[in-house]
Amino acid sequence: MQFLSDNAASVHPRVWAAMQEADSPDSPYDGDSLSRRLDDEFSGLFGREVAVLWVATGTAANCLALSALVPPHGGVICHREAHIEMDECGAPGFYLHGAKLLLGDGAHAKLDPAGLAAVLDAVRPDVHQVQPHAVSITQASEYGCCYTPGELAKIDMIAGPRGLKLHMDGARFANAVAYLNRPAAEVAGPVDALSFGFVKNGAMNAEAIVFFDPTLADMVQFRRKRAGHLQSKGRFLAAQILAMLERDTWLHNAAAANAAARAIAEGAGERLLHPVEANEVFLACSAAEREALRAQGFAFYDWGLDAARFVAAWDTRADHAEALGRAIASL
Repeated sequence: MQFLSDNAASVHPRVWAAMQEADSPDSPYDGDSLSRRLDDEFSGLFGREVAVLWVATGTAANCLALSALVPPHGGVICHREAHIEMDECGAPGFYLHGAKLLLGDGAHAKLDPAGLAAVLDAVRPDVHQVQPHAVSITQASEYGCCYTPGELAKIDMIAGPRGLKLHMDGARFANAVAYLNRPAAEVAGPVDALSFGFVKNGAMNAEAIVFFDPTLADMVQFRRKRAGHLQSKGRFLAAQILAMLERDTWLHNAAAANAAARAIAEGAGERLLHPVEANEVFLACSAAEREALRAQGFAFYDWGLDAARFVAAWDTRADHAEALGRAIASL
């Protein structure tokens, strides 16, 4: 019973079907008919003109998006437990040619206004220190918690007057939309660039970078090529993304994953380390208790010395999630 990661989930049948349908000659790279549809499809979703580029990984999506917002001598403010800080092996510095991550705080891995202000206040406005150029926030956060539209507005009230661009790491953006039950545009808030995740939610190897200032995509097209992410048969990435958008598959999948996480959390009680808002559950759990759960057939990751992380996916079986909830309650 698999709760290691939503990255380990299966590919949605509609995605496989769309890739099969795309398996006929078309223009290479992103000149194909499917790739050319992305701008219009996402513009409809967000209710405004956007430009969209596909890439194969979330790391590339985050870093290429940030490369359009931050110069090599600049800085990106993010939570100290953000994915770009903890889990991307220095890729932001590589793609941004040396730009620095400036780390802030906030509960449940969400950068809050006080944490953002503390970082900004510590930077002298002179040539000897790295100057912030962007803020990157994760929706949902590394601990599965979601920024409300009001919280995003408060971040923007601090960042906007200082001329800082906003990036959203949306590897689990769909889960946040499903939890908040608000339109995608409201859950994205005032961001300039969004890494819209699909791989964790049913795609095979396709993510979307959504630029709410379409002119930013012009620069990133060249940077994507230089970074080795301009795939020659890009229609297969576009096909996956379009299949996820059709019939709101992306949203239904996320809602199913969130529901499975809630079923797990029902047995957790005071063990919960963070609110369960998306599809991740973090528990206080001793080594002996983790061994007992694994002995019952549950696969998951340790999270430090005395905690565990369980991740539900779009294809998590309800009976598996319920069984895990009962097993946790019986510890």
